[in-house]
Amino acid sequence: MAEAATFTENQKVEDSQDGKYLTFQVGKEEYGIEIRLVTEIIGMQKITDFPDMPGFVKGVFNLRGKVITVIDVRLRFGFAEREYDERTCIVVTHIEDVAVGLIVDSVAEVLDIAEKNLDPPPRVQKGSESRYIKGLGKVDEQVKIILDINKFLFDEELEILTKAVRD
Repeated sequence: MAEAATFTENQKVEDSQDGKYLTFQVGKEEYGIEIRLVTEIIGMQKITDFPDMPGFVKGVFNLRGKVITVIDVRLRFGFAEREYDERTCIVVTHIEDVAVGLIVDSVAEVLDIAEKNLDPPPRVQKGSESRYIKGLGKVDEQVKIILDINKFLFDEELEILTKAVRD
């Protein structure tokens, strides 16, 4: 009987997170990811370089005994690198079963974006970098680019990260 209550409580927590997105700035635009996928938000950490990684992978760091791979979202999107400042932070999430930190210029806020205010991304040529755009969220007069975190890495990139962290 207690297990049913726990399931119901977990379901309530998940339901309460539906339609909520953590928004953050990268370059001139604001992006969002589903809040339920965010483990935590932390300030910049000392990052250890890791050899033979794609250029957008900055390295790894230790978060309470767990090794976290760090991706600079600016570099992933093909933007120019910039110096980190006091607003730069790391959004910790999971891609598949790999803990990943996303370096963003700054975190903005958690927004409610109703399903009816989400539009599919514009159609672009297949295989382009926009494959990880889940949709466009309309908030007042603004548009937030909603990311599909599970498509953030190609399969081979995810495999490289998984092997590096586990070996």
